[in-house]
Amino acid sequence: MAPKIILASASPARFKLLQNAGINPEVIVSGVNEESSDYQNLTPKELVIALAIVKAHTIRQKIDYPAVIIGCDSTFEFEGQSLGKATTVENAIERAKKLRGKSGLLHTGHCIIDTDKEIEISDVVTTKVFFSDMSDAEIEGYVATGEPLDVAGGFTLDGRSSPFIIRIEGEASNVIGLSLPLLRRAINRLGYQWFDLS
Repeated sequence: MAPKIILASASPARFKLLQNAGINPEVIVSGVNEESSDYQNLTPKELVIALAIVKAHTIRQKIDYPAVIIGCDSTFEFEGQSLGKATTVENAIERAKKLRGKSGLLHTGHCIIDTDKEIEISDVVTTKVFFSDMSDAEIEGYVATGEPLDVAGGFTLDGRSSPFIIRIEGEASNVIGLSLPLLRRAINRLGYQWFDLS
């Protein structure tokens, strides 16, 4: 029997990604404080896996029925620094100007918990993202859309910034916020088939 799938994330992009792949998860937002000082000394990869695990376990404690919980967190690493959500227009413009014509690493931490089998699978997937040399006018126009304020790194592969991403090395879905190939491998390890979930 197919397990109930819970997405422990408020991200519309992750929800849509799963829906487009044939999975209709229940969304339960963890409410984890991603800006907590507990995480400030972690490397970008350590940060995303720690937050993914905390998010998934927070939901695990809230439910009392069998389910497969998917916890995720993403950040963009540029020149060794973790760039989360820009949150302000000023930050988004400054960030885009730094990134133009350059590349960085999009890390997504995943924690998948099967509550019935009591199995947990955690891993990080990294994709290298290359940006075109955007003009100041293009940057200001993009930031004015509001899109970069609430996404890791201040850009999305599936949105308004997609014309400025010239190529990637690695998994495309990972840049959107959840590695579908990793999730498929985890689902198989848990003893299910991908199309059992649709």
